[in-house]
Amino acid sequence: MKGYRKVLIAVNRSKEVLKEGLRLAADEKCWVTVVKVVPPYEGDINLVGIRDIGDALDSGGTREMSAFRELAEGEGALIKTRLEEGDVPQKIVEAAEEEDCDLIIIGNQKKNFMRRLFGDNVVERVIDLAPCPVLVV
Repeated sequence: MKGYRKVLIAVNRSKEVLKEGLRLAADEKCWVTVVKVVPPYEGDINLVGIRDIGDALDSGGTREMSAFRELAEGEGALIKTRLEEGDVPQKIVEAAEEEDCDLIIIGNQKKNFMRRLFGDNVVERVIDLAPCPVLVV
């Protein structure tokens, strides 16, 4: 991983992609931005039993980003975090462009045959749209 100075790590619920991305970025002493994209809010929300409306609206993204910051601090890394809302591949690419990143690190979730055949493949769309190289973990 030579020559990269700014890295974007796109996270989902798994902390493994963040751990691996931080390990790779630490070798090169890169600036790291971590982005989490939540689906857009569409319509009414059932408020019964909800204690934190903000957490419900961002699908728990704020809570997850706090956990990711703690994990990074435990690894001795300083990160910038971004919580985005919208189309996942598009928002990842937009964040990479805005942060002027040299590399996008993204995790690839295992999917069954039917999901691969009919589902939306985020990794493939990010690779197609990305303005820089994409490393799939």
